[in-house]
Amino acid sequence: MIVALAQFSPVLGDVARNLDFHLEYVEKARRAKADLLVFPELSLTGYKLRDLTAETAQDPRTSKTFATLREASRNLALVVGFVEETPREKGLFYNSAAFLLKGSIFHIHRKVFLPNSGMFEELRFFAQGRTFRAFGTPRGRAGMLICRDFLHLNSHYLLFADGAEISITISAAPGRGVSGDDGFATSRMWEAMGETVSRLTTSFVVYCNRVGFEDGAVFAGGSFVFDPFGRRVAQAPYFDPDFLLVEIDPADIRRARQTMTFKRDDKPEVTLANLERIVHRDED
Repeated sequence: MIVALAQFSPVLGDVARNLDFHLEYVEKARRAKADLLVFPELSLTGYKLRDLTAETAQDPRTSKTFATLREASRNLALVVGFVEETPREKGLFYNSAAFLLKGSIFHIHRKVFLPNSGMFEELRFFAQGRTFRAFGTPRGRAGMLICRDFLHLNSHYLLFADGAEISITISAAPGRGVSGDDGFATSRMWEAMGETVSRLTTSFVVYCNRVGFEDGAVFAGGSFVFDPFGRRVAQAPYFDPDFLLVEIDPADIRRARQTMTFKRDDKPEVTLANLERIVHRDED
């Protein structure tokens, strides 16, 4: 299975131009015979939208942009980031990711953990998602996360408990601090999390981050893939756009879970019972 990561810089607020970028990467991925192409967080819109949030919002089931992307997904799975608004929830906007394949929408994930301090102000403009759910694909069960979701252990556990074999995160993570590896100090946090959760969930972890500048913020890049043994098998450069291709073997999941029996020995009913006790403890 060949996975492609499009580490690029979306144009803020310009859906039409960003769609063109998406289609260019789709053509690259097709030429490379990729099975899955992943774009960063809010890849169709750019990140620091503020008052452009409503203007760029789309219903993925009816928009012309998504009709084009669905057609592009006939022979290639796509994960794209966008601002979602549906007729059932007019005026509510979600920071969402869509998994498209065979001309259909397989799954939509709405970002749950919205950062709202420092340079982040997502709660001013976005409603919060409420669900982490794995879903079936022709290559096994997958799950999706968006940026800050990735830094919460419960996000990964819920996908693991729901049977995910590949976890796909799209991100717009800025870079802060200087690292001795010519990257950002903050990038080490994402990479350490990728190593940890790939090993503990015995799953593939795919993380696609954006690059570029918006409103004084610099985005770090450094997209990566970890295998189910916790080994980093590919990484894109920091700072710069990149089209990262990596071949992964789904059979590694079986091999990892034979060796590390975390999945076999998991007890979600025990987790649920104790979470209920913890959540309701203050009510006693």
